[in-house]
Amino acid sequence: MSTIAIFGSRRQQPYLPQIEAFLGNVAAKGIRVLMHTKLYDHLAELAHHTLAGVERCSSAETISADLAVSLGGDGTFLRTAQWVGPQGIPIVGVNTGHLGYLAALSIDRLPDLPELIANDAFVVEYRAMLSVDSPDLPAGVGRYALNEIALSKEESASMIYAAVSLDGEPLADYKADGLLVATPTGSTAYNLSVGGPIVQPTVAVWVLSPVAAHSLSMRPMVVDARSKISIIPSGRSPHVRLAIDGRSVIIENGTEICLSQAPFKLAVLQLRDHTFADILRRKLHWAE
Repeated sequence: MSTIAIFGSRRQQPYLPQIEAFLGNVAAKGIRVLMHTKLYDHLAELAHHTLAGVERCSSAETISADLAVSLGGDGTFLRTAQWVGPQGIPIVGVNTGHLGYLAALSIDRLPDLPELIANDAFVVEYRAMLSVDSPDLPAGVGRYALNEIALSKEESASMIYAAVSLDGEPLADYKADGLLVATPTGSTAYNLSVGGPIVQPTVAVWVLSPVAAHSLSMRPMVVDARSKISIIPSGRSPHVRLAIDGRSVIIENGTEICLSQAPFKLAVLQLRDHTFADILRRKLHWAE
């Protein structure tokens, strides 16, 4: 391993000792470090000497690295996926957030990361991502979702209508407060809170989950990940809100939103001794 890229949230002051120890261990092994500009500037204000030898980069750059470290919560991990996922760079999540469902390590184990990698402590899981295409998507908006796309009403008093087709065939006309299309990775995120199923993250499916459906027959539905999904929204308001892993844009009613499987899979590092069942028990507190 010759190069590591680091993406992180700007709330790292409590964890400065662990970050300094990690960067020291990496430097001792002669590994080049690229750090996203937001985290770099934040750490520079706290302790500039910590960044000796670290190179500053931005999410607009195409980088080359052997590994990306996501330092923060699940939101940080999703942004890291947007940054390096299309380039095939594997990501390891280090949790400094609340739940940290996507993280492999706690912040206290960050200094041990170079040794863990050297000892082959990780396995790679490949996670499917949704590709989003619509005429209303502005330039510069990330078009891939690791968790979900969420269609919601622009005005709180009205519902949305969503005509959904699957591989060119009409499927359903949803009337609801919103509609999610979730990946297996995202099945334990927003999808779980609206009653959608938990899906093993390596299974090749998408989940369609209405939010507060206005019909008892509208239930979460699992479809093949090879399916092409078309959504045409309508409603009393002239617009709806489309969130792609939390990045929100306004879509005009009648505009088609096309979803398909991304042309790449995200490489996520997980510790060898952590299974899917173990993660569910720990993160969702099933063992309590």
